Amino acid sequence: MIYISEEESAALISHEIAYTAIRAALVAAVSDEGRIFPAVLGRSASPTNTFSVKSGSSENLTGVKIGSFWSKNPERGLPRHNSTIVLLDQETGRLSAVVEAGTVNAYRTAAADAVAADLLARKDAKSLAVFGAGNQARYEVMALAQIRPLEIVHVVARISERRDAFVDLLRSSGLNVQVSSAEEAVSSSDIVVTSTPAREALFEAGWVQPGTHVVGMGSDAPGKHELPSGLFASAALFCDLPSQSIMIGEYQQIRDQVTSGEIIITPIGKVIEGNAPGRTSEDAITVFDSSGIALQDLYIADALIKAKTQSAV
Repeated sequence: MIYISEEESAALISHEIAYTAIRAALVAAVSDEGRIFPAVLGRSASPTNTFSVKSGSSENLTGVKIGSFWSKNPERGLPRHNSTIVLLDQETGRLSAVVEAGTVNAYRTAAADAVAADLLARKDAKSLAVFGAGNQARYEVMALAQIRPLEIVHVVARISERRDAFVDLLRSSGLNVQVSSAEEAVSSSDIVVTSTPAREALFEAGWVQPGTHVVGMGSDAPGKHELPSGLFASAALFCDLPSQSIMIGEYQQIRDQVTSGEIIITPIGKVIEGNAPGRTSEDAITVFDSSGIALQDLYIADALIKAKTQSAV
């Protein structure tokens, strides 16, 4: 049985490894062999401590990811978010690997959004608006900077020391960063990404300009949403997994229209394969909902195991 600690996985991961693994996972999700099961959401004895269990299988991988959010961890000098990936042996069902993946999970989530943006954002996109200044927002910006030459990053967040530290961090990475209002950021950006725990729209649909690509990644539980529902009627809609997106993702807002066939959501894996169109014009507005699927975790764990093996040679 292979074990990779949090410290080891954080040292092994990179945006390049994450991008390649997640792209393959999104393709596997739409394959005949891909299986993704409903997410299980739970709480500990303390109602502010939550966890989720996501499971799935593909032709070569079977396993689960346990993601946790422990609200008081910063008081202990620990991150709030943690992640553990468990792989099962395909033949016996016994433990094959355990990978602690807290930092890796941030790369994994950002990589999915980068894969989608590389397909859906305009090729000349050069401005980004990011809502939120937490840990995940940093990885979102850096992953998107890998696939488009960003000339400016608009940060939309409440005044706080954390926001200022976030801005300083991005600037130290060589990015041109500006703190902006929501309207200014959205109306002047080619790509908009939301990375918050919001339960109401962060901006108005009318602020989104023709040709914009919008990413919603904070919605991962019932009741959460960041994007205005009025945006969906005029946009081409994509996600990692439609059945999950309408239950815990951004598209839970339009579940009835999706299940009735009134609104179509395209899994991004089909676009990667060339079996569905992505951006159809320079003026099209595209939306990608990233609720996070188990195959992403299984594939990135497998990539880390291979990276560890290669580094040991």
